Amino acid sequence: MANWNDNRSARQGFGVSPNQAGDLAGRTTFDAGLRTHMLSIYNYMASGVLLTGIVAMAAYNLGFAVTIASGPLMWIVALSPLAIVFAMSFGQNKFSTPTLQAMFWGFAILMGLSMSTIFLRYTGGSIAATFFATAAAFAGLSLFGYTTKKSLSGMGSFLIMGVVGLIVAMVINMFLQSPGMMYAISFIGVLIFAGLTAYDTQRLKNEYLMIQQAKVTNPAVAAAYPMGKVVVMGALTLYLDFINMFQFLLSFMGNRE
Repeated sequence: MANWNDNRSARQGFGVSPNQAGDLAGRTTFDAGLRTHMLSIYNYMASGVLLTGIVAMAAYNLGFAVTIASGPLMWIVALSPLAIVFAMSFGQNKFSTPTLQAMFWGFAILMGLSMSTIFLRYTGGSIAATFFATAAAFAGLSLFGYTTKKSLSGMGSFLIMGVVGLIVAMVINMFLQSPGMMYAISFIGVLIFAGLTAYDTQRLKNEYLMIQQAKVTNPAVAAAYPMGKVVVMGALTLYLDFINMFQFLLSFMGNRE
């Protein structure tokens, strides 16, 4: 296994010019910085998902899920996370990093309260099985997005349009109450958020690379993107991909109570 802390790795070898040796050493440091950055995003995202799961189970076990599902509180709990997402997305330049972090944790808690009602509709075993299936799919798709040399930028606009169409279809089905349309929406939803997982991973990777390049060529521009904020917003993006894929997949794998 390579020893990244071994100073001998930076020594000039046969057939390698001084400039090439410096470039190789620079790329090693650069890649290490990228890995650290992406790991920070994944840690935040995973911690948010864990917090959501703990809150959801606690709310169900304490009986709050029934209260949420059967009263006007349902709309408050359901819409509050959406409001936080919009506030974070459009106000990230105004908020400080600690504020964005607090909003992220608050969002994860509210999502936990909202998702506590799934325990009223599906068995615990099927929820657990769906969660692990989603985790495995997310890991594979994210790894693909991180390692592929092919640009996924072309599918980004298509996927965003798909999300808009999905929302419209869900609103329509609220009135139609069609089981067939519900399964079609769930199937398409899984595909869309699977694609977004790979796309967003690559986008976050490229975002880091562009910021690091800007630090050299245009420090003023790079200063507008504090890495703490970039990490939190990246974690929010991947969290949304994971949770949406889980919810749509649950429609297929979940066993009704």
